[in-house]
Amino acid sequence: MLENLLATIQKEYLAEQLYHILVGIEIEENRIDKNGRLSRQEHPQELGSRQFHPYLQTDFGEAQAELITDPNPNIGGVLDQLDALQTVFYRSLKGDDRIWPMSMPPAIDEEDRQYIRDHFERPNYAVYRDYLTEKYDVAPKIITGIHLNFSLPDPVVNRLFPYYENEFASVKDFKNALYFRITQNLVLHRWLLTYLFGASPVAEAGFFDNYPVDVDLTHPVRSIRSSKYGYANLPADHMDMGVYQSLSHFVKTIDAAVADGHLYAASEFYGPVRLRGQVELSDYLQKGIRYLEFRNFDLTPFTPNGVSRHAMYFMKLFWIYLLVTPVGLTDIGAQLTQAGRDNDQVALEDPKQPTFKQAEGQAIFHRLDELAKALNAHSEQITAVDDFAEFMTHPELTPAAKMVDQLVDGSLMTFGKQQAAKWKADRIGEQDLIPAMYRLPVRAQELVFRAIQLGIRYYVVHDEHG
Repeated sequence: MLENLLATIQKEYLAEQLYHILVGIEIEENRIDKNGRLSRQEHPQELGSRQFHPYLQTDFGEAQAELITDPNPNIGGVLDQLDALQTVFYRSLKGDDRIWPMSMPPAIDEEDRQYIRDHFERPNYAVYRDYLTEKYDVAPKIITGIHLNFSLPDPVVNRLFPYYENEFASVKDFKNALYFRITQNLVLHRWLLTYLFGASPVAEAGFFDNYPVDVDLTHPVRSIRSSKYGYANLPADHMDMGVYQSLSHFVKTIDAAVADGHLYAASEFYGPVRLRGQVELSDYLQKGIRYLEFRNFDLTPFTPNGVSRHAMYFMKLFWIYLLVTPVGLTDIGAQLTQAGRDNDQVALEDPKQPTFKQAEGQAIFHRLDELAKALNAHSEQITAVDDFAEFMTHPELTPAAKMVDQLVDGSLMTFGKQQAAKWKADRIGEQDLIPAMYRLPVRAQELVFRAIQLGIRYYVVHDEHG
């Protein structure tokens, strides 16, 4: 199935169109006060109603913000919008609030937990949220991270379909097959992203109190968040990665888990990839997948937006790699289940030491280099692949390893407070109201600023001069 996909892409000269994959970013982050404690301030009232706001939301906790960009074919464009949203959010904060720069929350105690339980201003989600609190407690639900949304350009899908119409009854079925190949390959390669971008080496005081699973951590790791101790389903729910063995199996298994009470809803499945674009799971079989949501990324505390431009350029080529790499369907369920275990092992490795997957990682980067040449990749993508390839033999370059260097008595609280203070000062101290839009006149920046606050969608249209 889907044989010779790379050759077909080359034959149809689709590489450049593939580089216009639509990408959107969702980033969760906790608000803190100047002492590093979870904020007691309300979500800023200037930011409009969370019943409809397209850009600025909250998640499980009232101090847990979620910023959502529009999809964009241009990495620079989506990061500029993320920067604009971050700027508006910072400039709307009250008191001494600032943003905690890491996925694992700051130190918490029972008073923090009770405050989070008692304060929640999204009534439409209150019942579900109470269920999650009862099942998982508070701490696992205030871990934050980055979700990357990804969609294939329809013109690319339509150009490829004639080569595969003997295999698929419709363009919808063909598109589902493309998306599910990417999904399965992401699960099979998830460990690599955990190694490259893992950035949650320790938990702060109080995090594991009353935790829903037994925890055995004796040293800093690559990513608590991406491990079985992080943002994951409970073992009793039996949701291993074998659920992704086919689209129909995925839908059937998740629906059954909801029906028998293991999961409240499909959204309670915390796998690394979510299918997106339909309301009900069964609709993906009938109406098709519109885009994918990748949920595997820790916040990096070394860039104020939580995600680096370099990482985004790497991911754009990596998505194409996931698309064109065949998946061996023999024993696919067992392969996926083992991939889940491999990811957990990598997530819990000492970040200063080489990964047990080093040789496999080097082989993947060799294939990425060949893919970049075959598709005439852009210089930013080639540079990103070259730079991240070095991580495979130099684990000290990874974010988790760099964070270990910032530990003080096993804690990142000092480092986190310093970064949070610096980022707030930098944002508030900018001369332009929205630095990412510095070319716009002041009044135009004011208009966009207020539109973002109120939750009015805006679009940037460039003239022939850019």
